[in-house]
Amino acid sequence: MIVVLKPNLSKKDETAVLKEIKNLGYKPHIMRGVERTVIGAIGDERKNHTLEALIAWPQVERVMPVQKRYKLVSREAHKGNSTINVRGTVVGGKKFQVMAGPCSVEDEKQLLTTAHAVKAAGATILRGGAFKPRTSPYEFQGLGEKGLKLLAKARKETGLPVITELLSQDHAELVAEYADILQIGARNAQNFQLLIAAAKTGKPVLLKRGLSMKIEEWLLAGEYVLANENANLMFCERGIRTFETYTRNTLDLSTIPIIKNESHCPIVIDPSQGAGRADLVSAMCKGAVAMGADALLIEVHPNPAVAWSDGAQQVTLEGFAKLMEELKPFIAAAGRE
Repeated sequence: MIVVLKPNLSKKDETAVLKEIKNLGYKPHIMRGVERTVIGAIGDERKNHTLEALIAWPQVERVMPVQKRYKLVSREAHKGNSTINVRGTVVGGKKFQVMAGPCSVEDEKQLLTTAHAVKAAGATILRGGAFKPRTSPYEFQGLGEKGLKLLAKARKETGLPVITELLSQDHAELVAEYADILQIGARNAQNFQLLIAAAKTGKPVLLKRGLSMKIEEWLLAGEYVLANENANLMFCERGIRTFETYTRNTLDLSTIPIIKNESHCPIVIDPSQGAGRADLVSAMCKGAVAMGADALLIEVHPNPAVAWSDGAQQVTLEGFAKLMEELKPFIAAAGRE
């Protein structure tokens, strides 16, 4: 069941509702939004007393049954679109957001050059990998905390919020200290303890779709974030593994209307990982905007030919500026700013 509380309740009133839900045999999961607090009551209605009588409580706005396995991320839990405020940058609202920056933070010059360039072109969030998951143990694994400090310096100079990947539960507090959004990558999309650790930092979480992940599995992975009292979840489609070898992955843009239909959480598209080819990024971005995505996550590098990771899929600074200009009519046609 989903219990939606009325706005501006006192802590005492909220606690009273939580206590009653527990008394009736359900486990409450709180999701606090900007305007509403929603409680997902998990339990077997065949064994426990129904919660529908809670509608009589003055603190309660409505009570709704939920049939889907993913309860808190579903549209049934929250009819409107959720928005996520990241240092004044709102993801999921009227304004279309672009997250851009290098695949890996390599050094100060590379990062700051990129950060200033993407901001000048119109990017609103800076991306960059400090800890890098690599298929081979012999490839560059990232600068670690040094990279996080460089990202923080870039944020101070440009004012852009920072998104970076979290790879380990052990690093959750460290990464949260420097980052504004925690990215959970495709390889960790069903690392449930990592999702819980990320949620408990209180920072917004961007959850990428796993390499061979069904959409229901993706939604259920997102449920771990909301079930741990963090309402700031974004889904990110980054391509799935198919039989096709022409591209690195197969970017599934059909996830945009599907996620919009099934969930209230924002949907972000990563065309860089999705295609694995810089020459396809522009077309994928335009398609994502036209289909209703809330944001893009684009890899940008001053000189992709010498990039320490994934150079083939990173666009140049000049290419990114050109792309941002080309996106403007698509953003306008989609009813965004």
